[in-house]
Amino acid sequence: MAPVPLLPTGHTSEGFIITTGPQNIRLSIIDLGTVAPGGTEQEALAESLAAAEHAEQLGFHRVWFAEHHLSRSGASHHPELLIAAAAMRTRRIRIGSGAVLMNHYSPFKVAELFAQLEAMAPGRVDLGMGRATSGPIIDAALQQNRDVANRADHGERVLETLAWLYEAFPDGHPFAGKPLIPSLAKPPQTWLLGSSPQGSGLAAGLGIGYTFAGFINPRAASAALRHYRERFEPRGFGLTAPNAILAVNVTVGETREHGEHLVNSARGFYAQLSRMRLGDDVPMVPSAEEGGRMLNPDQAQEPTRIVDGQWPRFVAGGPEDVRQTLLQMLEESGADELMIQNLIAAPADRRRSHELLAEMFGLRPPGP
Repeated sequence: MAPVPLLPTGHTSEGFIITTGPQNIRLSIIDLGTVAPGGTEQEALAESLAAAEHAEQLGFHRVWFAEHHLSRSGASHHPELLIAAAAMRTRRIRIGSGAVLMNHYSPFKVAELFAQLEAMAPGRVDLGMGRATSGPIIDAALQQNRDVANRADHGERVLETLAWLYEAFPDGHPFAGKPLIPSLAKPPQTWLLGSSPQGSGLAAGLGIGYTFAGFINPRAASAALRHYRERFEPRGFGLTAPNAILAVNVTVGETREHGEHLVNSARGFYAQLSRMRLGDDVPMVPSAEEGGRMLNPDQAQEPTRIVDGQWPRFVAGGPEDVRQTLLQMLEESGADELMIQNLIAAPADRRRSHELLAEMFGLRPPGP
């Protein structure tokens, strides 16, 4: 079947904006289902749902769930399941995927699934779309037809998904005139997630939201987000103006020393990854104490604030340290929203980090 033409459809929908303090900063969370040291996947999933409730109570704008397969460190394998469960336990916070790996799935399946989620939680569902290569074993396990090589058709899959959600197939197309859920008031919000500059052009050309993973590629984040804003063109897929999220790994402690200690879990996790081959089993997230023992001197001294204009992989420290770094990142990137990721091993420390973030940016719990 030929790719769906990129045509305006006449459908428009403003993005959801909330005020979260004097600077009108929106804060959100991406949840990995982190398995605590000595814990189980069942406990991690229960904690993810409890954390979504906690985030809503604190005034966070949205919570997204990750898609990581055959991962011992994170229990969030299929974000759609956690979205559905979180929808039943929350009332106002937006819930979504960060991200559905589109290179593995049918656009129709993804679009219909998220339309149904939107019907279950009207006005609250986000479809975050991305792609990833997870090594030969996982890629082969997810591949539908193993007799042929996968095509590099990420953009086509994203566009076809949008066409299903917005009924944007041109006249004469075999999929035209077949709404997914006719009574649905609005489709879910749609986002493209990426960690390289190429994705910013695709999101801008499609006229959808864009999220950059600054914790993966901090050096490219500011330029990619500004490129997206400069090139954005409304296409009738839900936005009339650009909407950009900067995703950052953030660890907040009670003091600078406490935050620098807690971030050793993230440092230790990535130190293990750097010694592994693609396709090896993903390690567990270590405790802060264990993570600190895994680091060589250079890794232990890796900056957690902006130094000489270079963004860090991990933002960490006390509340004021973190606040100043995040404000500078927002100013340099022009992002509309911050999405917080972390690899804090202990659930109690993770929740306290979120509480400190909410306090420092003046988030307000939603009304009744």
